[in-house]
Amino acid sequence: MGAGNGHGDRRNHGYGHGHGVPGGAAGSAGARHRRRLWLAFGLLAGYMAVDALAAWWTGSLALLSDAGHVATDVLGIGMALAAIHAAGRAVTGGPGKPHRTFGLYRLEVLAALGNAVLLFAVAGFVLVEALRRIGDPPEVLAGPMLLVAAGGLLVNLIGFGLLRAGARESLNVRGAYLEVLGDLLSSVGVVAAAVIILLTGWRYADPLLAVAVALFIIPRTASLARAALRVLVQAAPKHLAVTEVASTLAAVPGVCDVHDLHVWTLTSGMDVASAHLTIDRADRLDQVLTGARTALRERYGIAHATLQVETDACPPAEW
Repeated sequence: MGAGNGHGDRRNHGYGHGHGVPGGAAGSAGARHRRRLWLAFGLLAGYMAVDALAAWWTGSLALLSDAGHVATDVLGIGMALAAIHAAGRAVTGGPGKPHRTFGLYRLEVLAALGNAVLLFAVAGFVLVEALRRIGDPPEVLAGPMLLVAAGGLLVNLIGFGLLRAGARESLNVRGAYLEVLGDLLSSVGVVAAAVIILLTGWRYADPLLAVAVALFIIPRTASLARAALRVLVQAAPKHLAVTEVASTLAAVPGVCDVHDLHVWTLTSGMDVASAHLTIDRADRLDQVLTGARTALRERYGIAHATLQVETDACPPAEW
């Protein structure tokens, strides 16, 4: 597409702006789940201290892996909440911040990327430590290990339930959700390892189950990182075909050409667009703008669109 500035003798008659970017943190998908994030944060922060002490006491790598996941859960959810709070305070720049025309919504995506980096770090540490121990697994206190892991399993089941709905809408909440999912699986692994050690005395169960949990988390973390990077590089939303959007705009009565169309994601649940529309008659400007904004909102959920309308002789129909 062209740059959108040189259009020959076309006459620019105006711009249309869809003013759908909400005026508050509630405008982002993550903010709608702020209360659930706080509940999950409180539960996991309380359990984190218990888990860390138990990992040191029992000498269990599987429990250490669980403790690491809980720590990243707490930090990741804290980052998510901080990003939502910052975005809510500066949605339209805030007093004295006119340069922040879109507020700080992108912080939610940056928080999701930060969560992915943390998860990669924890998984890497567990894998390295497991390789170190695999030759001579140390003795572990399987009884206390089982009790603590069972408590962690309960806490993570609650956190999983709290964040599941929000993970479908927000990258930010999805990052926290994946961390809780990883910790939930880690707790299951610790419980299984403790039971095996108690019943058979097979100490290899501890490092091997820690490795299994780490390997399960890595591909899901990579998916989260790719999704966050896609937003940051302003690629078109994966669920939305740009050519289809162009066809929808071209079908609006009075529009005979669509060019310089751009669609991108500002933050999770908030897609935006800009386009130049050529119309056949200047007196249809308001009608075209209304029709185009309605089509974008109803078909694609794009509530904020900047549309530049130009008049020019429409090309003759081809028969």
